Amino acid sequence: MSPGESIAVDGVCLTAVEADERSVRFDVLMETLHRTGFGERKLGDLVNLERALRLGDAMGGHMVTGHVDGTGTIRSLTRAGRDWVVEAACSNELLSGIVPKGSIALDGISLTVAELRAESFTVHIIPHTWQNTSLSQARVGRLVNLETDIIGKYVARYLQKGLPSSHIGWDTLKNAGFMA
Repeated sequence: MSPGESIAVDGVCLTAVEADERSVRFDVLMETLHRTGFGERKLGDLVNLERALRLGDAMGGHMVTGHVDGTGTIRSLTRAGRDWVVEAACSNELLSGIVPKGSIALDGISLTVAELRAESFTVHIIPHTWQNTSLSQARVGRLVNLETDIIGKYVARYLQKGLPSSHIGWDTLKNAGFMA
């Protein structure tokens, strides 16, 4: 890790300003403190760290940008066989950008929405993810940083603007040479 490198800390994209073999220091904006759960973290708490994807790297999982949309509160932690089920409540604004089987990042951990409810959503966590992330120390009432699906954000913005949509049908594809 070196100064200037982008690092996601609990899902928040930050720039390293100082780094050595044992530690790294970041500047954190007031906007970041207001929009994330950083304000409730304590010295010694586990955090998830992830380096930025480099051009040409394999991409597994969902697209996560490190641009946190807001926070949610863990409502419940239950077991489903070997997995953990996390229920998180969040604002209606954030809920409107969440869809069942869509992607959501909790503290930077890319997950699939299992169930969408009136005031919350659930995700299932496999044992490997539970054991190797800060979720292993999760508790009811804890704030988690949420990043909703990036593609969904663009679709919602497009629809909100009321821009004209185009209809692409079989004739359009045939006339454009995509079909015989």
